[in-house]
Amino acid sequence: MKKFTILFALIVLLIGCNTSTQNSGKDVTSTIDATSQEKINDFAIIIHGGAGTILKKNMSDEKEVEYKAKLEEAIKVGHTILKNGGTSQEAVMKTIQVMEESPLFNAGKGAVFTNFGTNELDASFMDGNTLNAGAVAGVTDVKSPIELAIKVMTDSDHVMLSGNGASIFAKEKGLEIVDPSYFYTERRFKSLERIKEREKTELDHDDKTAAFYDADIKNAKFGTVGCVALDKNGNIAAGTSTGGMTNKRWGRIGDAPIIGSGTYANNATCGVSSTGWGEYFIRSQVAYDISAQMEYQQKTLKQATQDVIQNKLTKLGGTGGVVALDKNGYMSFEFNTAGMYRASMNDKGDLVIKIYKE
Repeated sequence: MKKFTILFALIVLLIGCNTSTQNSGKDVTSTIDATSQEKINDFAIIIHGGAGTILKKNMSDEKEVEYKAKLEEAIKVGHTILKNGGTSQEAVMKTIQVMEESPLFNAGKGAVFTNFGTNELDASFMDGNTLNAGAVAGVTDVKSPIELAIKVMTDSDHVMLSGNGASIFAKEKGLEIVDPSYFYTERRFKSLERIKEREKTELDHDDKTAAFYDADIKNAKFGTVGCVALDKNGNIAAGTSTGGMTNKRWGRIGDAPIIGSGTYANNATCGVSSTGWGEYFIRSQVAYDISAQMEYQQKTLKQATQDVIQNKLTKLGGTGGVVALDKNGYMSFEFNTAGMYRASMNDKGDLVIKIYKE
């Protein structure tokens, strides 16, 4: 019996040594269990107002102040809701609506124009608790696309509605309908005219042309607003709203209304809202990929966002960024462009507002 006990102990010891040897070659950071991190915020909120060639040298002091003021106004609306015990769903919707109603951002009132001179709006929302979601695409007369996306989630059996059907649904549900002229802004219309003029004279799209120095043309593919929130009940919600790509044709739809590309939320991992060149975000399923890396590879939020944006998306040729927030209140801004309008607030009221890459 004594010999058997000693033999058994030796076997256990050998197995343990072998396992240790196998694990010793692994990157320590890759084995961090994202789900084991301690909670650092009982509630938190993070937003973006689009990414692109946003350079200090091209931004007037007055315009910078204007952008920062609107980002602060928007995020404080959502933060107050969360602080008072409100839901992440309400916080995301109300925060995005502030940006939808501002001509500064490519969403709602400030939406860019299509090739036909119209505004076609997209939005999506996801609830991390139920994994339910709603989205709309190609909307032309609904004042708040993000509100409509949430209504699709809560009041229909569907996930995405588009075009005229989405408008009919909005009217049936009592949402505010506006004349399409509500979305007109001189700045966005002039951008469309300049892009059309460039198409006539520079068919080869050579970046050495004067258009390279025109921020609105350079950012024709960019511009979206988004928000991710974690409430006191531990529920994560994410939402995204956009006017899409300047000069878009044929009913083009980008990543913003596509669950998993522009928006994703899961209480087990994180919430994500994307902004950038939509075609690449769709092909990469950027928002879901971040969550999946946390779930299946046990990466932290920062590790996952860095890998997806700086490695996978960049190698594919895509440009843009994300804001993300995990179940423990960790937040991440990640982008591979010159800048991204962004802000965050935690449960202590610490406010961060940034525009340029630092």
